Amino acid sequence: MSDAAPTVFTSGPGPIQLDAEAIAARVRALGAAIARDHVDAAPLHLICVLNGAFLFMADLVRAIDRPLTVDFISVSSYGSRTESSGEVRLVKDLDQSLKGKHVILVEDIVDTGLTMRYLLGYLEGRGPLSVKVAALLSKPARRLVEVPVDYLGFEIEDAFVYGYGLDVDHRYRNLPFVTSMVGGEEG
Repeated sequence: MSDAAPTVFTSGPGPIQLDAEAIAARVRALGAAIARDHVDAAPLHLICVLNGAFLFMADLVRAIDRPLTVDFISVSSYGSRTESSGEVRLVKDLDQSLKGKHVILVEDIVDTGLTMRYLLGYLEGRGPLSVKVAALLSKPARRLVEVPVDYLGFEIEDAFVYGYGLDVDHRYRNLPFVTSMVGGEEG
C-alpha cells in the first residue's frame, strides 16, 4: 500500500487516542486500497482474528468494493492479562479452504509480532495464492519479530489500548473510539 499509516498519540494515556471519525476515514482508505490491489485477482478472502478485530473487519469488508468471502480464526496469547504471554494457542480454526484464494488476514493490533508470525505460517501452509495482513494498529516499539503489515490503519506508541473491538478482560469492545489504559483503570 502506498499511503503511509499516520502515527498517533505522542503523549501518554488520554481519554480518546483515536476518535470514531478518524477510524472510519482510515478504514475506508484501507478498503479502497485492498479493492484497488485486488481488482483483477482470484477470489478475495478475508480472515478475521477473533475477538479483537471483529469491529474492524465488519467495517473493512463494507469498505471493499469487490466480491469477497470471510472466515474467522481465534488464537490466544493474552488471556485476561494486559500483556502478551508470547505463547500462541489456536482456539478456533477456519471453516473454509484457502486454496486458490488471495487472503487478507485482519488483525486488531500487531504488537510483538509473535501471534502474527504464528498465523502467517499457519495460513501459508493451507495453500492460498497469497496472504497479506490488514491491521488496525501496530506498535513497532514492542516488536520482537518482524512481520509484514500490508494495510495499516495507525502506528501507535507503546500503550495498552482498548475500544473499537479491543478489550480489557472482555470489556469495552463496544467503545466507538480507541483509548489507552490509565493507571488503576483495569478493575
